[in-house]
Amino acid sequence: MPRRFDLLVFDWDGTLIDSAGAIASCIQLAAGDLGLTVPDDERARHVIGLGLGDALAYAVPDLPVAEYGRMAERYRHHFLARDADLPLFAGVRELLRRLQARGHRLAIATGKSRVGLARGIEHLGLDGIFDATRCADQCAPKPAPDMLIELMDELVADRERTLMIGDTAHDLTMAANAGVAAVAVGYGAHPPVQLAALGPLALAQSPAELAAWLDEHA
Repeated sequence: MPRRFDLLVFDWDGTLIDSAGAIASCIQLAAGDLGLTVPDDERARHVIGLGLGDALAYAVPDLPVAEYGRMAERYRHHFLARDADLPLFAGVRELLRRLQARGHRLAIATGKSRVGLARGIEHLGLDGIFDATRCADQCAPKPAPDMLIELMDELVADRERTLMIGDTAHDLTMAANAGVAAVAVGYGAHPPVQLAALGPLALAQSPAELAAWLDEHA
């Protein structure tokens, strides 16, 4: 079958990488280090994928803006202790290679920093898989459309031939803001019912379901 989508843009944490639980835990630990009200799991997971300012304003609303740097430092302290051990979800490596072999352009749009994403790609041996990436410190973060717009411009992809795949409402809203179709995955940071309400083309409840949908429809 001919390809429906030329460009497939993946979120990173919670979509390709089994990291949502670790990120939420590190947010909670950092808040505790600074004597702040520790966000519950739902609040901590909600901010995954957002830029730093938006994430901290929601996760720890009692933290003064002037202290955001300290909170970020404590978060990095906890996250770097486990970063290298975070795995790809089962079957993701094979899926990415299969999609690449079929001629799709592959990209990443993530709330991580450029340094953090580069470290993750190196740790997981994914060099050469992605044609382009955008991170929250390169342009306006999710849910603004800038990441997708810049990726489409760089890789010369039309909106109707681009698909966003992500595990959060921020990913789906970014796609809608950019005029791009989206597929949600329900095994990451945000609950499936929240994702379904945003009307994605599909809601995959497991990495295997995502792979099957992309193999058949992408």
